[in-house]
Amino acid sequence: MLNQQCIFGQATPGGYGALAIIRISGADCFEKLSKVFSFADTNQHWETIESHKVYYGHLKDHSGLIDEALCSIFKAPKSYTKENSAELSIHGSPYIAARLSMALIDAGMTQAQPGEFTMRAFLNGRFDLSQAEAVADIIASHSDASHAMAMKQFRGEFSSRIENLRVKLIDFTALIELELDFSDEDVEFADRSKLLELIEEIVTEISNLRQSFARGNVIKQGIPVTITGRPNAGKSTLLNLLLRDDKALVSEIPGTTRDALEDIISIEGISFRFIDTAGLRDTDDIIENMGIERTLKMVERADIILYIADMTQISAENIQDDIRELNTSVKDFDKKKLIIIGNKTDLLQEIPHGFRQIMEYDIVFISAKRRENIELLENMLKQTVDQNNIQDGFVISNTRHYEALLFSEQALQRVIHGLNSNLTQDLLTADLRDALHHLGTITGKITNDEILDSVFRNFCIGK
Repeated sequence: MLNQQCIFGQATPGGYGALAIIRISGADCFEKLSKVFSFADTNQHWETIESHKVYYGHLKDHSGLIDEALCSIFKAPKSYTKENSAELSIHGSPYIAARLSMALIDAGMTQAQPGEFTMRAFLNGRFDLSQAEAVADIIASHSDASHAMAMKQFRGEFSSRIENLRVKLIDFTALIELELDFSDEDVEFADRSKLLELIEEIVTEISNLRQSFARGNVIKQGIPVTITGRPNAGKSTLLNLLLRDDKALVSEIPGTTRDALEDIISIEGISFRFIDTAGLRDTDDIIENMGIERTLKMVERADIILYIADMTQISAENIQDDIRELNTSVKDFDKKKLIIIGNKTDLLQEIPHGFRQIMEYDIVFISAKRRENIELLENMLKQTVDQNNIQDGFVISNTRHYEALLFSEQALQRVIHGLNSNLTQDLLTADLRDALHHLGTITGKITNDEILDSVFRNFCIGK
């Protein structure tokens, strides 16, 4: 299954920069690299190089000198892939990187596919499949919570829990299968009451892990927050303030936001995915109406809704009308967190009396123009997030893991039904093996090309 070809890939982003790093891995890595890299110190030779050392030298092709470079050496099995590996640090010129790539191909190497270095690490036993997936999550982490979650998975805490469940199931499955060899003698090696107790215990644990996916996916992707309200209420201005950037176009002309603008920010380690939407109003403009329809879809996807109102132009009754309209138009609106934002307080002498009618909602008064109370709004957002158990190692965020846990749980529920119905050993064994199969796909105890392709296809080249 493992391709023995020597591979290379650029581990740093493309484009101009101070440095670029080219990774190389393969059993004959040093032999092929010797055709391109020569040591500046003539007393150094490829036969005597030491692992985990950095060597200075020159990169050459058939046309001459490509660049001066540093070459880091990692001898098997003490490398990321557990193969002979090297990393070339070159000047960050796309021309140099491209010319070096051609020289490496001429030397007999092959351009790495996305995730191929990590796949080799997995296939060579460097870590299991769940840990390999965590590598991509670490790279993509954009907050303290998502980074902590990915690191726990990379360190093997999740894998360890799954393996413990598998071992318990394997022991009982072996006993039940042994009974099949003595089916004529009507003997039982596996205590059915203890097996039922064990299965129920494992189902509870799997169910808890599976249910943590909703929270884990939010941590990984960012909590979706929709900013909505009537035109010119200050939605785009608020988005720009929260993002600390002029992301959205701000204008006094109503209806300038006709499509959803989206970006992610981190507030004290928690990621929020903010979406600025078209203003809510009745209009004959076909394009603006399409934007409003999209607004309602975005609100439906959000966990938190920020309804922003221009305090100088709207009444409490208007706000309540808009909320009723959203409640009618948006599925599960009552399950979402709603925060009302009264904007443009800099133009008021005092808060209008009628606004006491909407104090049943969480409400904050701000001046987006003067940047007043923005920190208070951020604190309110942070307080809406249930951070319990984020750090306890029991949160999953991977769709593949969720599906495997779900299928395993369903198989074990069939085992419970079978035990209560006194089904024969062969039927119990089939469901137990089905549960074991799905748990095994999480850590890679059971793999195929389709699973590996699903895991590694979204990795970057060089990792």
